[in-house]
Amino acid sequence: MTDHDLLVIGGGAAGLAAAREGARGGARVLLVSASDLGGDCTFTGCVPSKTLIGAAKEGLPFRDAVARVQSAITTVAAAESADVLRAEGIDVEFGQAGFTGPGRISVDGRPRPARRTVLATGSRPAIPPVPGLEEVAYLTNETVFSPGAFGATASDSGAAPRSLIVLGGGAIGCELAQALARFGTRVVVIETADRLLPGEDPRAAAVIADVFTREGIAIHTGVPVTRVNPHDTGVTVHLSDATAVEAEHLLVATGRRPHAGGLALDRAGIALDRAGAIVTDDRLRAAPGVFAAGDVTGRAMLTHAADDMGRHAAANALRRRPKRYHPSVTPRVVFTTPEVAHVGAVAAGAGHAARIAYLPLEEVDRAITEGSTDGFVLLIAEPRRALRNLGGGRLVGATIVAPRAGEMLHEVNLAIATSMFTGRVAQTMHAYPTWSSAVQLTAAQFFIPINGRRARPAGEFTADGP
Repeated sequence: MTDHDLLVIGGGAAGLAAAREGARGGARVLLVSASDLGGDCTFTGCVPSKTLIGAAKEGLPFRDAVARVQSAITTVAAAESADVLRAEGIDVEFGQAGFTGPGRISVDGRPRPARRTVLATGSRPAIPPVPGLEEVAYLTNETVFSPGAFGATASDSGAAPRSLIVLGGGAIGCELAQALARFGTRVVVIETADRLLPGEDPRAAAVIADVFTREGIAIHTGVPVTRVNPHDTGVTVHLSDATAVEAEHLLVATGRRPHAGGLALDRAGIALDRAGAIVTDDRLRAAPGVFAAGDVTGRAMLTHAADDMGRHAAANALRRRPKRYHPSVTPRVVFTTPEVAHVGAVAAGAGHAARIAYLPLEEVDRAITEGSTDGFVLLIAEPRRALRNLGGGRLVGATIVAPRAGEMLHEVNLAIATSMFTGRVAQTMHAYPTWSSAVQLTAAQFFIPINGRRARPAGEFTADGP
């Protein structure tokens, strides 16, 4: 006998999506979480970080920004509470779940029989093995939004921290560095790679680096950290080029790692890869009757990707013939100012037959009227198998750097997902003057010159410039 059709372990984005997908399909679902429902995104990720970024853009006092962060977390969490899920027909239990054998799971020692299981335990901050780091009270995204994160003095006065070193120049590091700098904090960003945002197009990284420099954010790239030392007023970070950087606080933002601790996966014959991610097949299956979704799989560590995987994993767990999981496109956005948005192919990896269209924001009327001309739109198109470049070929990738890049990206995402002719985007009327009209103008370059610019073969684009 089984008590439930589907047992979901983990209450973050992937787990919530899996539980709700199962309930919508009529399954008896039990969701087990070791912490508050909502996970990283609600409490320590997307919701607080984007709230802080928005408050910084508005110029709110730091005390008010912190209050807004807590209010936003409370509001979003209320829609994901245990009572809400129970009203949707989902049983909820809090505790530590773990395998006692293949297909057998207990929660805090209590057996919880279920026909199928979805593992969605998320990820944790990745902490680099830097000598001395364990001696410092460093911050991560899991602690930086907590009341009193910057000490009693800052909490009592409501003032932003005076100085901060950000270890890591990826999305999390860059977003929080810029937000805190706008509250008056002296910020230094240290990135081991040779540029900020090493996972993004080099052109995009160059724009953000230029903006950071103008805003007074110090940048050290291509220099590993050799040691960290505490001192009476904060921390000193020593770099490989003999530079020493001091600040009141240290934020470690060097990525995230899958979290599967406490599940006793070995008892169920479930394997982990070298990064600690649960190994899954193309159906998101980890073992007979067991599926995994979200960050713990080591796939795209993004909230919307976790949601998509959660729904797919639950559906596969409950259907007789699981379907392959192959998302055609997964967009991503770095919420700096300007934003950096990307989907699909990258310029550096475009095939020899691909063509690339590029439009700097300084040639976009909306950017001119806003006085925000840092950035560009870059589109990649490839010929169709039989029709070749008829209709402009098909869009396969885009990088957009603009104040509203995250919103501008989605029509390109739709075009890629539906194998749309590039000409459809170019011919669709866009309101003037809007940010999205820049996408239309860039797509038009596959057919006609726009301000003297035309789409060119991918080979004519260098690694760091058009």
